Amino acid sequence: MLIRREVPGDVDVIRSVTEAAFAARPAGEHLLVDWLRADEGWIPALSLVAVVDDAVVGHVVCTRATVDDAPALGLGPLSVLPSHQRSGVGKALVHTVLGAADALDEPLVVLLGSPDYYSRFGFRLAASFGITPPVAEWAPHFQARALSAYDEGLRGAFRYSEPFDRL
Repeated sequence: MLIRREVPGDVDVIRSVTEAAFAARPAGEHLLVDWLRADEGWIPALSLVAVVDDAVVGHVVCTRATVDDAPALGLGPLSVLPSHQRSGVGKALVHTVLGAADALDEPLVVLLGSPDYYSRFGFRLAASFGITPPVAEWAPHFQARALSAYDEGLRGAFRYSEPFDRL
């Protein structure tokens, strides 16, 4: 498996991978990636694909977000083709995007997801950082991961980039 940056030729297959990954609970994640790509919060270096046998089988993206107007990142969606789930693809994508974000001196990555899954990457409830979710009901699944540039003064209300508001 190779994890690499997204290239222009990956756009359609990323849409297909995301649609397949979220087919059981379609909320528009495949559209979200396109909307994010067109948004000013898009960070090309943090849109990564997993390639197996020359085929894209997974994708992850982090985009610009804020915590009380200070820069942070929002992770998601994380998508893996159903045929490649539970084979380490998602794990490799998350580890790689966290390393890339850290190398870019980003302070914090925030996401909405399963604490059982994301705790293995060092994520913990965002409330423990003093960060509140945009929707109060998200709190039990709203998590953050501090990176090397993190400052404990980074506290307050979290806001994803605008395309997340469309879901």
